[in-house]
Amino acid sequence: MTAQAAAGAAAPAAVDVVALGESMVTFLPARPGRLADVPSFGRGIGGAESNVACALAAAGHTARWVSRVGTDGFGDHLVETIGRYGVDTSAVGRDPHRPTGIYFRTADDRDTDAHEVVYYRAGSAASAMSPGSVDADALTSGRILHLSGITPALSADCLQLVRHLCARREDRRPLVSFDVNHRPGLWKGAAAGPDVLLDLARGADLVFVGEDEAAAAWGVTGGPEAIRAALPEPATLVVKQGSSGATVFEHGAEPVFKAALRVDVVAPVGAGDAFAAGFLSATLRGLTAAQRLRHGHLMAAAALTVPGDLATPPARAHADRLAALDDAAWGTLRLGPGWTAHVPEDTEAEEEVRTP
Repeated sequence: MTAQAAAGAAAPAAVDVVALGESMVTFLPARPGRLADVPSFGRGIGGAESNVACALAAAGHTARWVSRVGTDGFGDHLVETIGRYGVDTSAVGRDPHRPTGIYFRTADDRDTDAHEVVYYRAGSAASAMSPGSVDADALTSGRILHLSGITPALSADCLQLVRHLCARREDRRPLVSFDVNHRPGLWKGAAAGPDVLLDLARGADLVFVGEDEAAAAWGVTGGPEAIRAALPEPATLVVKQGSSGATVFEHGAEPVFKAALRVDVVAPVGAGDAFAAGFLSATLRGLTAAQRLRHGHLMAAAALTVPGDLATPPARAHADRLAALDDAAWGTLRLGPGWTAHVPEDTEAEEEVRTP
């Protein structure tokens, strides 16, 4: 649906979060090894922004995904699968002239040399998103609008759209959340890519960025404080520090650091999106900075202990009990596959640290 067509339709219902971005059908290997050697693949879905929407919906929030897909079977699969998570997909446009993006990846950690990923997304339906081809009312229907640095790398039109949404103006309604998600390969060697991401992040209200991303994209080293110095504008800046934890900076408050959890990792994909979902969930609930970080770590731990990008989050009461642990008890937690299904009944927090 175009923005013009949407103007004549009823206004979309208000939701907690709107996520804008491309989702693709993902082909996951049946076993570890080079793509050339893997005999078969399972089908899944992947997309940073839709991952966040699905995780938030699974956690009990209302979420809407805004995007475009082809009129092909892969587009049908994406819309149907994301919708089954409880995400509103009514603002997803269908493009009869462009395909839905797909990609293949190996089972190896994406940070190792053995990891391979092959995208077939050039000329995809989502890459043609622009201010005139998406439902403008749907984009402003949430308390939070979640974006990432992947979308502006897809095309000039996508960049124009994200620039418009990140532009600071008095009538901007949703809180704009921006995950930097620096993917050098998507910028096709464009030297301006890092500068574009920095400019977009400066316009957002809430920004997620990893220490490694800041170093790779902007040459900023020296820890979270140095990154905050490079990004003073956002009201909230979350600096992810890998397996050590994360630090949140907020205007008028001291920075807060919370350690990450020890996790028996099944697959490293999807953890960043899950962390953002956990942090946004706690933000919607009005929780403290420390609790927001803890809920981000818990949602990331759920994603790390399953094979794909998306995981069943812990029940809210269970997550709240774990997030309330003191630092010593939090430090003794070790989470493995199946931990989100383990909900202790009538137990004290000291017993919960033995969650498998």
